[in-house]
Parts: sequence; C-alpha cells; structure tokens
Amino acid sequence: MDARLEAKLGFDKVRQAIEGRCSTDYAAARVAGEEFCTDAVQIHRRHLLTDEMRLILMFEDNFPTSGYIDAIPFLEPIGKSASIDILSLGKLRTLLDTLRKALHFFHTVKEGIYPNLQHLAAGVNAPAEVMQRIDAILDRHGEIKDTASDELYRIRKSIKEKEINVSRRMNAILRQAQQDGLVEADASVSIRDGKMLIPVASAKKRQFQGFMYDESATGKTAFMEPAEIVSLQNEIAQLYFDQTREINRILYEFAEFLRPFVPELIAGATFVGELDFCMAKAQVALDYIAGMPVVSTDGSLSLRKARHPLLEKSLRKEKKEIVPLTVTLTPEKHILLISGPNAGGKSVCLKTVGLLQYMFQWGMLIPTSETSELPVFDRIMVSIGDDQSLENDLSTYSSFLTDMKAMLEVADKRTLVLIDEFGSGTEPAAGGAIAEAILHELDTRGAYGIITTHFTNLKLYASSAETGVVNGAMQFDAQTVAPLFQLEVGLPGSSFAFELARKMGLPEAILHDAEERAGEQFVGIERNLRKIARSRRQLDEKLTRIRATDKTLEGLTDRYEKELEEIKEMRRRILDEARAEAEKIVQGANKQVESTIRTIREAQAEKAQTKEARAELQGFLGALAEGRSKRDAYIDQKLQTVKERKEREQARKRKRADGETLRQMEQQEAEARKLAAFRSAPLKVGEKVRIKDNGMVGEVAVVSTKAVSVMVGNITTKLPLDRVERITANEFKAVAKAADNKPRQIYDTAMTERKARFKLELDVRGERVNDALEIVMKYIDDAIMLGVPSVRILHGKGTGALREEIQKYVRTVPGVVSVSDEHVQFGGSGVTVVNFD
Repeated sequence: MDARLEAKLGFDKVRQAIEGRCSTDYAAARVAGEEFCTDAVQIHRRHLLTDEMRLILMFEDNFPTSGYIDAIPFLEPIGKSASIDILSLGKLRTLLDTLRKALHFFHTVKEGIYPNLQHLAAGVNAPAEVMQRIDAILDRHGEIKDTASDELYRIRKSIKEKEINVSRRMNAILRQAQQDGLVEADASVSIRDGKMLIPVASAKKRQFQGFMYDESATGKTAFMEPAEIVSLQNEIAQLYFDQTREINRILYEFAEFLRPFVPELIAGATFVGELDFCMAKAQVALDYIAGMPVVSTDGSLSLRKARHPLLEKSLRKEKKEIVPLTVTLTPEKHILLISGPNAGGKSVCLKTVGLLQYMFQWGMLIPTSETSELPVFDRIMVSIGDDQSLENDLSTYSSFLTDMKAMLEVADKRTLVLIDEFGSGTEPAAGGAIAEAILHELDTRGAYGIITTHFTNLKLYASSAETGVVNGAMQFDAQTVAPLFQLEVGLPGSSFAFELARKMGLPEAILHDAEERAGEQFVGIERNLRKIARSRRQLDEKLTRIRATDKTLEGLTDRYEKELEEIKEMRRRILDEARAEAEKIVQGANKQVESTIRTIREAQAEKAQTKEARAELQGFLGALAEGRSKRDAYIDQKLQTVKERKEREQARKRKRADGETLRQMEQQEAEARKLAAFRSAPLKVGEKVRIKDNGMVGEVAVVSTKAVSVMVGNITTKLPLDRVERITANEFKAVAKAADNKPRQIYDTAMTERKARFKLELDVRGERVNDALEIVMKYIDDAIMLGVPSVRILHGKGTGALREEIQKYVRTVPGVVSVSDEHVQFGGSGVTVVNFD
C-alpha cells in the first residue's frame, strides 16, 4: 500500500468515504487493509460483489441494512474459556437476528441473480439453538428473565415478598413512632445507602428501639434503623448478592453452552462484516453514480464519459456540472501527451485516469460508462506536484528527477506512468531535451502513460506516426479566452500564453516585444496551432450539424416509408372491401331489376304499377348513393386513426427521451426508501443513536417497547423511543470526534433550566463527610453535563478530612483535568478548584 501514491491520486479520500459508511470495526479494518490488486480474476470478483450489493440496495426492500454488530471481539475470548456479560449477550442476539435475515434473503432469492454474494453466504449458519437459548435468558428489553432459572425465579420472588414486608412494617413503625411523639408528624421513611431508616429527633433517639445509622448535618435528626427490620434488610441484601451470583452462573453456563458454537458464530460474524464492507463500497458507488467497467483482455485502456468523483462532488455543491472525459490508449498508441493552457484541465484529466485506474484495481466501481475497458497494471507510478524537501536537500527539479529514476528502473508494458508538467523546473532547453529522452525510453519500453507538458519538442515527438505517443489538447475558446475543459485527442494544444497575458491586462508593447523575442518560428507554431484548433472546432460543429441533419432525414425517410407502406396497405384493404361490396351491390341490383321487370310483365304494363316499380328502383339507386357516402366517411375515419397513431408514437419517443431523468428519479426514490427504512427500523442492542433534544450520541444498551437505555460515555440514561434516532457509524464518529476537540454545550428545555439554576460555587461547609460527598457527586455530574469549564467547592479548612475526601473523589471522575487548592488570596486550602476538559 503506497500512501504517497494514494494521497497524490486522491484515493485516500475515497478510502475515508468508504470507511465512514462502515457500521462495524471489522468492515472498517477491511477498508483500511484492502490493497491495490494485480490479479484480474480477483479484481473482477471484487467488482461483482460490490455491484451485486449496489443492486440489492437499489431494488431489494427485504434485505437487512441495520443491525450490523461487531461480535468477534467478545466471541474469541469465549472460545478460550471466558464468560459473557449481559450487554454482549444482547449484541449476540442482534447479530444472530441480522445474520438470520441475510441468510434467509440469499436462500430465498432466485438462483443466479446475486451469485457471488450467494456463494459468500454458502456454508454460513445462524444456529437456531443459540437464538432459542438467548431468548430463554433475555427478555425483549435486554434484561435477564425471572424464568432464566428456577433459582433466579425463587430469589427474585423472595426479594419482592421481603421488600413488601419491610415496607409495610416500616410504615407501621413510623406511624407508631409518630403516635409516641418520637417522630414528627410530617416525616417519612428515608432511604440512605439502600437502607430504609426512620428520622427520629436526636433528643429522643434512646427511646427508639433500633440502631442509629446516620445523623443530619445539624445533628438534630438521627436516622434510625429499627431493630426488627435489621434482620429483614440483611436477608434482602443477601438475596441481592445471591441474585448477582445466580446471574453470573447463568451467563457462565451459557458461555459453556456457546463454546462449541464459537467457530460457527465467528464465521457468521465474519460474513456479516463482509456484507457491511460490501455495503459501504456499494453506498459510496451509489453516491458517485458509479458502474462496473470491463476488464480489458487486449491491453487497451478505454474510459468513456469518465468523471473525477471528488471533483464532481465539489462542483455539485457549487451547482456546477462536470465535463466527462473520454480517453483511449492501445498497445500501439499507449502514451497520451496532453498540452494546452494553464488551468485548462490537463492535470484533472491525468488525475482522473490515475484515480479511476487505482479504484478499478482496488475493487471499487468507478464513475464512468459501463462500456469502459481497463487493463490490469502491475504498478502505477506518478510524478505529480512539488515534493521538494529541505530535510532531504531536494529542489523541485531534483524531486522530478528522483521520480523519473524510480520510473525508469521498473517501467514496462504493465506500468502506468502519470507525469504532470513534464520537464518543468529547470532551464527550458535542457529540461526539454531530458524530457524528450525520457519520453522516448518510456515509449520504447511500451509503458502506458498520461503526461502533461508545455514543451514544443515533445509535441513534435508525439506528432510522428512512428511513435507510440499521441498528442492531446485541452480545448480553449480564443474569443472569450476561457478554457472549455474538453480533451481533443490527435492534435497538440497551444499554451495561449499571449492571449492570457492580454486578458490579464499586460501592456501591448511588452507583448509585442515578447513575441519578437520568442521568435517567428515559435509564434508561427502557436498561431498555426490556434488556427488548427479553431478550424477543427468549426469542422466539429459542422459535422455535428450534418450528423443531426442526417439523423433527422433518416427519421423522416423512415417515417415516410412507413406511412407509404401503411397507405398502400390501407388502399389494398379498401379496394378489397370495395370489390366485395360492389359484388353485393351488383347482385342486389340484378335482383331488383329482375323483380321490377317481373312486376311490369305480371301487371301487363299497367301505367300505375309501372310507375310504382320505377319509383322503387329509384329508391334502391338512392340507397346505393348513400352507401358510397358511408364508404367515404369510413375511409376518412381510417385516415384520422392513422394520424392519431402517429401522434401517439411521437409522444412515446418524447417519453423515451426523458428516460434517463426518470431512472435517476427512481434511483433517488430507492435511496430515499432505504434511508427511511434505516431510520424507522426497530432499534437493537449495540446500535448507535442520537438523542434528538441535545444531539448527544451513544450506544443502545437496553430496548423496550416504550423506552431505550443509551450509554453516553460512562453514563447510561433511559429515554422514550421517540427522543432518539438511529445514526450511521460515520455520523457517530464525527460527533464523537467533535466532542473530543471541545466541550459540548447542550441546549434543550430541561438543560437550560438546570444551567440557569446551576452555580459555579458549591458550599458544603458544616456537612458530614458522607452527606458532603453525595452533594459533590451530584454537583460534579451536573457540571460535566452542562459543559462548565471549572467550579469552586467551599469545604472549609477544619481538620482537612473533608477536603481530602472530596479531592480524592473528584480526581477519579472522567473529564476532570485538574484538582487544586484555591489561591491563598481567595480561600487557599479551604476551597477546591476543579477544571474540566
């Protein structure tokens, strides 16, 4: 792994983007450890896995996209005889649930749709007996069930019964003490260190049957533990110890049960991690609108409509469009020499080819047409930017020569070299000569390369048909003196130095002098290059118009030919129908004439009957005329139908022209559905969440139907489900990193009220040590939560015992930077100053 190469090409940022999409540490480690590959089969397999996952994310709604948990860190110790804790048990259940859903998806999907991911899932299992055993131990909130064992059920039942008895007896004792005048009428049972105590006036404590456990700071109240309650509370305390031991026994027993399944579970966790790794790559590929290119078998490099992903992302923020790049290199013409003005896009073209080739061989989909073909190189070597170093005594040109030496040592037909500003940094004549000699050597060895330069002698070298080097020019609009960022292969580019100088406002006299000093030959070459570029652009524009006209004519010709065929078919059909109808008419006319003649003969040519027969014949002829009118109307109707069909066909063509936009909208809708599913899926133990009110992030420890316990640092807080939202690992890391850099200030209603009531100085003078420590603990917790930079604790000097205990405790609190006595002028050792990070 060449960190310098990745930084030069920008792949380090691509790697960071993929790592930020990982949910597990396993996947993040895979991203960090994945290397540039030179095996075509392995590269193709990486592409297929990523592309299949990309299609799953776009079109499959029943594939699990959440619940990816790291389980290997606690599974491996279990395999070596370690036990398991409750949190890890909850994580294991989440892992098995995700694994079960993923395996179900790949086992039920049609064979051959996602063959490589299905092959990855082959042999992986989610042991049902392990899941059943976990469900028997944990409830849906992640707590140990009462029924996890008979002994635990008995212990917890006894605890509940004894606590109820103690509570009832304490209330009875309190009422009796109030009746005896030993306790004030409005007093209630007090809880200290988990013990239930009766607050008795100190003057009457000897009249109370019990033991004094504590005393108030003023000494007026004694907190008494009734004698008859002591044994009950001791029994309850013992039961809690028994409960802890029983839970540990259950977990240890489960670990013993789990140990034979550990290799199988580690394989499942590895599979889940691989899915997370593929999913992170696929999500970034969707962000880049990337596709899977073809692995070239004939040594050609053909990038079609390639886009630099980092530049495109940056331009998108500015609401600008990137200009796609099309580059072709073959074994015959294997080096592209790009020339043109500064800031015209030469370096972008070079870095685009380098970055996409590196992404391709790393196993990533690339933002280019899927008809693009890329070969597999053994190495990519670059000379980009200025690597001058004072420590190594390297100047700009010395650094360039160092890069050239390294390239010439290993360059061959399976090497891609990327050289920016070839030969610059020294005297032009010598630099150009050395650059031409190096270019000739790279050409002779058959190395592939993208090289940018301004040197004319290199352009002339590439113009020879006998070399493997081809010229390329970045197009430039001479009228507006602005780059077009379009690469034109086959012609050298002009530097447009004089035009840029005129645009920047240099005096014309200086420019004339410069042109004379440059020499007629140089100025003539530059002028001819500009003319060629201008003529080429004009020819391209004319060719584009001619192609558009030809396409239009072809469309019209096809349309007219089709319409002619339809008209011929219609004419044939109408004639056939007319012939058939004419035969019917003739037959009818013959019958009518015969009938008329017969009528006249039978009536012996009586005048009235003859007149009636003629009238009937005239009526028949009128009916024939009406039939012709109907036939004409029928033909008109058919022609109108043809016209309407033409209009519908044109409407369909317009819809097809908008197909690309519709596909992009469908992709965006699919991504939106995935994000909504990710946000709305039920929370699971071990997932990362954000508290909506204050923006703090943490890890899910326990989940219930109405609430969730979230671990924020060392603090666990219980919140309603609607006050938290699932976040990605990238969002969690970003917030955690920001929290490491500076204190977090939380703004919500409750915190605002607490901050308003909070004072930067706490006075515990006169308090007993235990009472003072309780007050200080709560005060320090509030200070940390509110992001206070420092506080002062007034405890007085006295014997120094209170000061010593407070400072000893505060030094153990995470987040405390320093604990010290106040300056003598402001209280000295009677005041402790606490500073937070």
